[in-house]
Amino acid sequence: MIEVAYINETDKNVEDYIDIIQSVCDQIEQVEQLERKDYEVAIIFVENEKIKQINHDYRGKDCVTDVISFAMLDDLSKEPSLEDALHIQLGDVFICIDQAIKQAFEYGHSLKREVGFLACHGLLHLLGYDHQTKEEEDIMFTKQEMILNETNLGRQQNHQGDS
Repeated sequence: MIEVAYINETDKNVEDYIDIIQSVCDQIEQVEQLERKDYEVAIIFVENEKIKQINHDYRGKDCVTDVISFAMLDDLSKEPSLEDALHIQLGDVFICIDQAIKQAFEYGHSLKREVGFLACHGLLHLLGYDHQTKEEEDIMFTKQEMILNETNLGRQQNHQGDS
C-alpha cells in the first residue's frame, strides 16, 4: 500500500485532488506489484516561487516547473534493508499548483486530470523511471499513459467539465 502524506504550502484548496492521487497510487501499486510492503510518499503542493527555488537549488535551473521528485532510494530492488523495513520511504513529490492550473487550461482538460498526471509522473520517478533517453522516455511515458487510462485520467477521456 502506498500511504500518502499531503502537505499544502499554497493558499489553494487541494482537497479535491486527494482521491485522484490515491487512485493513481493504487493503480501504480498494482502495475508495479508493490503489494508486499507499505510504502510512504509525501505529495507537497507549492506555488511558482517555491518550485522555482527548488528547481534552482537542486537542478541548477532558474525557472518554474510543474513537478519535481526526490527519491529516498536509488533502487528499490537492490536495497538489502528493505526486507526488514515496515514502511519504505519512497520520497517527496512537489507539485506546483500554479503550473498545474496553467497547463490544464493550455491542454484543455481539467485541473484534476493535470494533478493526477503530475502525481503519476512524479511517483514513477520515485520508482526509478526516467526520461533522459528516448528509450527511457518510451518506457516511462507508456507506463504513465496506461496508469492514467486505468484511473480514467487518460487523454481520450473527457475532463473539461471537472474542476
